[in-house]
Amino acid sequence: MQIDAEQQVTDFLDVLRFQQRVSPHTLANYSRDLGQLKRYCDVHGIPCWDALIPRHVRDHIASRHIEGLSSRSLQRELSAIRSFLNFLVKRRQVPDNVARGIRPPKSPRKLPALLDADQMTGLLEGEQDDELEIRDVAMWELFYSSGLRLSELVSLEIQDLDLNAGSMLVRHGKGQKSRILPVGQCACQAIERWLVLRSRYAHAGEKALFVSKRGNRIAGRTVQLRLERWQRKLGLPEHVHPHMLRHSFASHILESSGDLRAVQELLGHANLSTTQIYTHLDFQHLAAVYDQSHPRAKRRRPGSSVT
Repeated sequence: MQIDAEQQVTDFLDVLRFQQRVSPHTLANYSRDLGQLKRYCDVHGIPCWDALIPRHVRDHIASRHIEGLSSRSLQRELSAIRSFLNFLVKRRQVPDNVARGIRPPKSPRKLPALLDADQMTGLLEGEQDDELEIRDVAMWELFYSSGLRLSELVSLEIQDLDLNAGSMLVRHGKGQKSRILPVGQCACQAIERWLVLRSRYAHAGEKALFVSKRGNRIAGRTVQLRLERWQRKLGLPEHVHPHMLRHSFASHILESSGDLRAVQELLGHANLSTTQIYTHLDFQHLAAVYDQSHPRAKRRRPGSSVT
């Protein structure tokens, strides 16, 4: 493609980085997705973004589907393309967003894996053998207490918590939206135990609530590895990851309250449709209870007779 076309991509990524302040992960995804589109244009002799037509975008997405990308990944690529073309439209560098209205192939929506209440209790009440495991359990308690995303947990600072009130401020939610969340009693107690030890690890001036053994803000990957280590130590058969604790939080709250709007607010979902996945999980639980308890729900064995 022409040099001007490459500069337009750079300008768009700079806006995301410096003005919209998207996360490094999101920025990397947009850069990669637009790089794929640029490669398509290079192969098909499309010199500039103004030369794109809807058929090109459909053909590009179809070829990515053939390569094995999931519907979710294709939706992300389309979102990146639409956002970029909207950027060019606003700058009057292209006349129209030719990706508008194009949809990726649909795939079955997978239900998120989660732990039941007994499994969560076992995870949170495992014996802690050292100071870093005290920190780890405080993180697991906070995930489950408040339904945090991994990025939200590692971004927390000490000043964001009010343990006396049992609340915290999430400053860096998805889309840079903040929200105030309750913190349960067990999580407050676990955090208090960690705070007694934190000064032994944290560098002077470090504001992060959770720090690594090197004294800096703990990294998301470190949290994932520590949870995997904790899972192996407890002998849990299922792979446990931070998002599973968030899923478990949401499902257990919905199961007890039935208040989908409240769960949406707690999770920080922009759209209720995102939260509705948990209604399917709740129905699965109700269906299992029904099958086990209703006298006319159980199927008779072949050849059995009514007495």
